[in-house]
Amino acid sequence: MLFGSILSSPLDSLLPQQALQLADIYLDNANKATDPLVALVLCHDTEASLSQAKKSFKRLKVPDVRQGIATAYDKLSELLDSHRLHDEAEAFRKKAMTVGHVKEHCVLKQLASGHPGSLFVRKEGYFLTVAL
Repeated sequence: MLFGSILSSPLDSLLPQQALQLADIYLDNANKATDPLVALVLCHDTEASLSQAKKSFKRLKVPDVRQGIATAYDKLSELLDSHRLHDEAEAFRKKAMTVGHVKEHCVLKQLASGHPGSLFVRKEGYFLTVAL
């Protein structure tokens, strides 16, 4: 085993841009994964990298990282929705909202699993849940 004695590198040593880049790599691979379990493991790795990016950002205040983190959380929520993990997806949408404004076109999504009669609305960084 060539790499048997090497531990995975600690995320703490990464700059916010590097942690965000790593999260994007994990998320891209999670989207490509054909095995749902592998996709979920990669989603967990994405979340760990995004958490580290947030910690580093708070320390260093690197421009444009906040938007990247929010966008990655939003993409992670979409992936989890596609795996029918709607509660987890909603939690990541909320994280995207607290981290920063996601500036995308208006999106309406019917929320399932616990919120069957509500719409999730996102427009130019503003989030709103409307009960029907």
